[in-house]
Amino acid sequence: MNTKKKITVVGLGYVGLPLAVEFAKHYLVVGFDINQRRINELKDGIDKTLEVENDTLKSVLVSDHASNKGLLISNTAEDIKDSSIYIITVPTPTDELNKPDFTPLIKSSQTIGKVLSKGDIVIYESTVYPGATEDICVPILEEVSGLTFNSDFYAGYSPERINPGDKTHTVTKILKVTSGSTPEIAEEVDQLYKSIITAGTHKAPSIKVAEAAKVIENSQRDINIAFVNELSKIFRLLDIDTKAVLEAAGTKWNFINFSPGLVGGHCIGVDPYYLAQKAIEVGYNPEIILAGRKMNDSMGSYVAQETVKMMIKKGARIKDSKVLVLGITFKENCPDIRNSRVIDIVEEFQTYDINVDVYDPWASPEEVKHEYGLDLLNSQEDLHGSYDAIVLAVSHNEFLKLNLKAITSDIGVVFDVKCLLPKDSVDSRL
Repeated sequence: MNTKKKITVVGLGYVGLPLAVEFAKHYLVVGFDINQRRINELKDGIDKTLEVENDTLKSVLVSDHASNKGLLISNTAEDIKDSSIYIITVPTPTDELNKPDFTPLIKSSQTIGKVLSKGDIVIYESTVYPGATEDICVPILEEVSGLTFNSDFYAGYSPERINPGDKTHTVTKILKVTSGSTPEIAEEVDQLYKSIITAGTHKAPSIKVAEAAKVIENSQRDINIAFVNELSKIFRLLDIDTKAVLEAAGTKWNFINFSPGLVGGHCIGVDPYYLAQKAIEVGYNPEIILAGRKMNDSMGSYVAQETVKMMIKKGARIKDSKVLVLGITFKENCPDIRNSRVIDIVEEFQTYDINVDVYDPWASPEEVKHEYGLDLLNSQEDLHGSYDAIVLAVSHNEFLKLNLKAITSDIGVVFDVKCLLPKDSVDSRL
């Protein structure tokens, strides 16, 4: 069992950085990332994700290995070779066919395998399907390191539950599921997380159970949102306000409240595909999971199509019309653009030869250009002229202050996807 307390956290994004900072308050931590720009920013005490306050980040930064606690930022394997615990928090995306893409996990495992020593523990936090840690990652660690699993080194799995932009449910305040490859390692992993997680921990009986628990958390949420998205389509045809229906139904004590909308981000829009893939591999064709994904993936194009219908009814000329989309991040008051489904709205409009402007005060123009090929409007001052339609796709607080009437044409329409604005101030909402 390990007694050393040097920890390496691999991947310093929305998940890894907050975790590394919390551990750094008690242990010596090396935060490892391959993105040189990210490394430079963090060394300067700047977190562009806004998950960690810059002052907090600066307070834990150290520049060498001499300290017994603190955070050393690095992209050099030499800096991590003497760690005893490695925590991998890299993304687990899907490819263009919605199949799991394990490339980041595989490369991270190869990196750790090169520095792995006897007695070390490798803990994975990335969302995967049940069995992936032991079937995909561990064999890579064994092959690269030449060490034997559960004899020379060990593994754990503790799924992340970070909610980007949420300043209430931060990493230490969310109960943590833990697990290990042996009962002794499971206890050690659990105690490690208990040392920083004030909300407590839940020790799962196996790594596979912990993996399964994580993947169904987001699959369940995805299915619930798909249900209310389908309701919104039905109620729209019946000329009934969906939000009013949900508010009325929500007065019952056991009604579960969800709202319709776009489902993107690094978890909910991705994780169900991991579970579905594993189900297919073992001979079961998942129906509800994939039906939910199909419904939620359709919402962006649906919003654009419904907006076009409203424009036509008001007499707008669709070709070469001008539309403003407010928001490109996957959720409100957060700079995270990963897997944002707002792009589906934009691309559907473009099939009608509509000119689309996108404004988002939270998103990085450089990241949006790189990820989606879009040029964002630079500031609120660029919102001028008469738009034939405005789609409020993300409920950033800043949008409450906009005077939409001043930038909408006489026959323009406003579609409030997030129900952010008063009902009487918009033409339609989900």
